[in-house]
Amino acid sequence: MTPKPMLPKHRLILLRHAKSAWPDGVADRERPLADRGRKGACVIGTYMVREKLIPDLALVSPARRAQETWKLVRRAFSKKVEHEAADIYEVPAERILDVIRAVQPGIRTLLIVGHNPGMENAASLIVADGDADAVGRMREKFPTAGLAVIDLDLDGWDEITTGAGYLERFVTPRSLG
Repeated sequence: MTPKPMLPKHRLILLRHAKSAWPDGVADRERPLADRGRKGACVIGTYMVREKLIPDLALVSPARRAQETWKLVRRAFSKKVEHEAADIYEVPAERILDVIRAVQPGIRTLLIVGHNPGMENAASLIVADGDADAVGRMREKFPTAGLAVIDLDLDGWDEITTGAGYLERFVTPRSLG
């Protein structure tokens, strides 16, 4: 394991949407959060504030469960965070990397709220090193409301490549108690 950079130039936070419900007759894109998902999103939002993991920009899938996750997470923030819908619904990891590469370099901390398998695969592509336990847990399973914090020593988001990241931490509502 290589030492973690002291002050990363950029920080990427990948958040898989919280647990969703499966109501009959509802299209996948319109599925809402389940009660457990709403609780999990609030736990993650509180954790992000406590750990000072506040993004400068959030890119959020247009799917209802991702939008609801974002709304619950951002409620915990005391400052307004810019957010945009991003074309990351049911896309492969490479498309998520393309979305990241298009972000302006002045954004230091970027949050992406999306779906599996894209989120899990993107995290695995980007992370080359980090806390061994966290890397192992993340690669084993990226559950709903899973949060990967990846530090990057890049001058701009357009430089992100496979293996460019250091996994600073990986948490889930369950691991937070």
